[in-house]
Amino acid sequence: MDYIITDAQTSPVHLADQYSEKLAFLPNTFFIGDHMRMFPHLKERIIMADSTNPGGNVQDNVAVINAVDIDPLKDVAHMTQVIMEGKHKDEAVKANVTVAELSTTQGINSMILNGQLQTSVNGVNIQNGLATQINAKAATGEEIPDQIMVTTRQQYGLPDDAVVYCNFNQLYKIDPSTLKMWVNILNRVPNSVMWLLRFPQVGETNIHVAAQQMGLKNGKLIFSNVAAKEEHVRRGQLADVCLDTPLCNGHTTGMDVLWAGTPMVTLPGETLASRVASSQLCTLDLEELVAKNPQDYENIAVKLGNDKEYRRAIRAKVWDGRISSPLFDVRVYAKDLEDLVYKMFEKFRKGEKINHITQ
Repeated sequence: MDYIITDAQTSPVHLADQYSEKLAFLPNTFFIGDHMRMFPHLKERIIMADSTNPGGNVQDNVAVINAVDIDPLKDVAHMTQVIMEGKHKDEAVKANVTVAELSTTQGINSMILNGQLQTSVNGVNIQNGLATQINAKAATGEEIPDQIMVTTRQQYGLPDDAVVYCNFNQLYKIDPSTLKMWVNILNRVPNSVMWLLRFPQVGETNIHVAAQQMGLKNGKLIFSNVAAKEEHVRRGQLADVCLDTPLCNGHTTGMDVLWAGTPMVTLPGETLASRVASSQLCTLDLEELVAKNPQDYENIAVKLGNDKEYRRAIRAKVWDGRISSPLFDVRVYAKDLEDLVYKMFEKFRKGEKINHITQ
């Protein structure tokens, strides 16, 4: 093989000795996801609110409604625009979110509590976000869901008022040094939890035991079952921050959580597998979430947990960047790939020696 198609962040030239191939750089991350077309119902999230409980701060990731067509909601809820504002480098960063204020959320709460598939709110069907069996092809991402779906922290046993860190990778990616960093972060951020998957199920007990031996306080780890693709991506909206696994990053998992609007903290190493998440973040123009060392990783995660203004600002940047950056733009990716392959062919046609293509 002559070339490996990659990018300057994932495979910098100073690490070229990691590869037998020559490096061929795309201008943005080499890793692409078609989330914008597979999950268009997640382009917008609507915050569910109850008119019987007015006031208080609006939280954009406790109870969320998603749908391709939100018009039916307008008949049963008072729809308003709310500005979520945070501070970033002494500047205000704003994101507009939609709030659906229902006359009561009792029916929806009862549906979730009793495990019902769906409920009706004044004639409008609302689907339980856990009821993915209603449409198997939508659950796997083969079709776009046409239902109005509600996703809440209550469904997964997550505290409404907690800072929720998450990682949805397979548990084998969690080495002792990574777990120790997570323990330190959780102990430094009051009222925080770490949301993990039973991936595999037998790993849950081992993680609990190892974390407690490292000094983690009780009740800080929450596990959920592995879900079908659509639910897996959609429930990422409920987390505040994703803590990446440095040894082997989230690749597709990283794209999933970023499409859900959740920022990710990573610590790149020297291997390709340890640098993919940083490439994704750089494409989002969020290099500040790419740590330089383990202590920096912890400090970034702790700041996101303890500084609400900063967390809101970073979440707003991720939410906007999903659409405005090239990260999920498959048309831009296809054009960049065509251009790169053409450069390879031109070098071959001219009889030039195979070498890195970095521009």
